[in-house]
Amino acid sequence: MEARNQTSASEFLLLGFSQDSVPQPLLFGLFLSMYLVTVLGNLLIILAISCDSHLHTPMYFFLSNLSFADISFISTTVPKMLMNFQTQSKYITYAGCITQMYFFMVFGGMDTFLLTVMAYDRFVAICHPLHYPVIMNPQLCGLLVLMSWFISLSYSLTQSLLILRLSFCTNWVIPHFYCELAKVLTLACSDTLVNRILLYIVTSLLGIIPFSGILFSYTRITSSILRIPSTNGKYKAFSTCASHLSVVSLFYGTGLGVYLSSDASSWRGMIASVMYTVVTPMLNPFIYSLRNRDLKEALQKVLGRTIYIQ
Repeated sequence: MEARNQTSASEFLLLGFSQDSVPQPLLFGLFLSMYLVTVLGNLLIILAISCDSHLHTPMYFFLSNLSFADISFISTTVPKMLMNFQTQSKYITYAGCITQMYFFMVFGGMDTFLLTVMAYDRFVAICHPLHYPVIMNPQLCGLLVLMSWFISLSYSLTQSLLILRLSFCTNWVIPHFYCELAKVLTLACSDTLVNRILLYIVTSLLGIIPFSGILFSYTRITSSILRIPSTNGKYKAFSTCASHLSVVSLFYGTGLGVYLSSDASSWRGMIASVMYTVVTPMLNPFIYSLRNRDLKEALQKVLGRTIYIQ
């Protein structure tokens, strides 16, 4: 790609899967199917929770927010990739790239915070069941979600504004299927020290603090479950948090895979990114609905009403 100065350059080139041997129509069909399954699955979760009064509890309130965040998270990357497959164009505008990075950080951060809040909810429900309605009151639940939004929006906005001050002189090629912040920073020809310091600090905080909170919650949960005398009681207590634990393992496992795959343009790095950005949001509705009887029954009612209306 020929050199461009910072005044005329207005777009990035997303290599994505263009260097892969897999036919583009096959990739288009695969990602379109996964995107539709993700959106439909998470919308059904939100609809089922909204329509069933029995599910108007803190746990399902957080789950509906997680489903919304998952729909938004996958929508920041996949639709643009599908459009590139169809148009045979790999370009994304400068404004489009900044916008994509912003919303990717917002909803990625929301996923992290909501999973932490849901772990705290399970901790209170199992370790302090008698005080659960008092502690997890509607005001606290709303405040926890609002705080998650505030932190995610603030960091994403700060990082995006810092990106706007950078100059990109020659290389505008991103070896990825979306605008990843770390990759964009490597293309800048101006000083990125402030951006990198903020990136490392916030990434560490968003990784360590929420994960520590989840680890602490499940350590206390495990201790409480082990003190339950009956096997049936232990099973019931564990079943209430099994779905969340599975989603947390999937989210952090794929996130760790992306972090360890330093070369995102490699086959291994690309697969790790797809698992984190596409597969994880797609599997979450299945994990929660298959492991949760109440949610499964609510989904059956919603689907039954839809079929009846038709």
